[in-house]
Amino acid sequence: MIGYLTGSIISKKPTQVLLDVNGVGYVINISINTFERIPETGEKVSLHTYLAVREDSLTLFGFSSEPEKQMFELLIGVNGIGPKLAQSVLSGIQIEELKHALKTGNLLRLVAVPGIGRKTAERMLLDLREKVDNITTEEFESSVPFKIKDDAIAALATLGYNQKMAERVIRDILLTTPTIKLEELIRQALSQLNK
Repeated sequence: MIGYLTGSIISKKPTQVLLDVNGVGYVINISINTFERIPETGEKVSLHTYLAVREDSLTLFGFSSEPEKQMFELLIGVNGIGPKLAQSVLSGIQIEELKHALKTGNLLRLVAVPGIGRKTAERMLLDLREKVDNITTEEFESSVPFKIKDDAIAALATLGYNQKMAERVIRDILLTTPTIKLEELIRQALSQLNK
């Protein structure tokens, strides 16, 4: 089992990275969240990995953090969620936000993730609600006011902005100023989205 790799990035795209590890090239599937955190082509990176074994293929999945890998492993344990869908889920929502949605039973937030229908979301809530407590997420989990974040993203989506772009901009603002008020958060997000 390959659990961790360190090497130079030969090429990268939002869902995949080609990593040179001592002369061996590994094709590793990644989430968009991991893509945003890894360095540029030619630089070194370390990734936690999961090897999905099927009778006709071996597929390697990579994660920028241990909590993301743990969440991936929980997701593929849910009936109806395979490695590709788990990768898609981790691309559509931040780990800390997914953990919060599962703990609070926020079905609407889960259904908003690409590839997740109502039945799958309900299964996720049933299977993972208690298990996500074991995942220690990094960054701003304790300080992020999720209600403010959700409200700001909803406001920008209502104004016609792309939800993925809005989420990214809101997340970046909250990383630098986690105690920002809703009105100021929306104002700053609008100024960045209109550049």
